[in-house]
Amino acid sequence: MGDFNAKVGEGREENIVGTHGLGTRNLRGEKLVEWCKMKNLIIGNTWFQQPPRRKWTWKSPGEEIRNQIDFILLSHRFRNALLSAKSYPGADCYSDHAPVNAKFKLKLKNTHRKIINIKLNLATLKSNQAIREKNLYT
Repeated sequence: MGDFNAKVGEGREENIVGTHGLGTRNLRGEKLVEWCKMKNLIIGNTWFQQPPRRKWTWKSPGEEIRNQIDFILLSHRFRNALLSAKSYPGADCYSDHAPVNAKFKLKLKNTHRKIINIKLNLATLKSNQAIREKNLYT
C-alpha cells in the first residue's frame, strides 16, 4: 500500500491496471505502471467496479477535486487472492486521504517436513575404550 501521488486512470494496461480506475493517467502514473511491469505487480484498486465515492482516495482542501492516488499493489502471483479493494472516504482519520481497504483470501499449502530420527548406539559408546578412559560415560 502506498501514497504514490500517481494517477493511473481508467484505461486498462495489460495485466497491471484494470478498467475501473479513476481519472486520467499522469506522468507519475506512467512511472508507477512501468515500475509495476518491472516488478511483476498489479494495481489492485483498479480491478473492481465500485461507485465513484469508493474510488477516490484524496480530496483537495476545497473538496472540488478528488483523485485516486493511493493504491494497493500486489504480486501478479496473488491476483486471484484479492477479493475486493475500495476506499472509505467517510472514515475519521484526520487526513485528506481516505483509507483504502483490501480483502484477501489465501490458501497456503501445508508443507510436510521429513523427521529424521537419529538413534544413538549407547552400547558402542559404553564399550569404546577411548571414551571409558576419559570417564565420561561410566
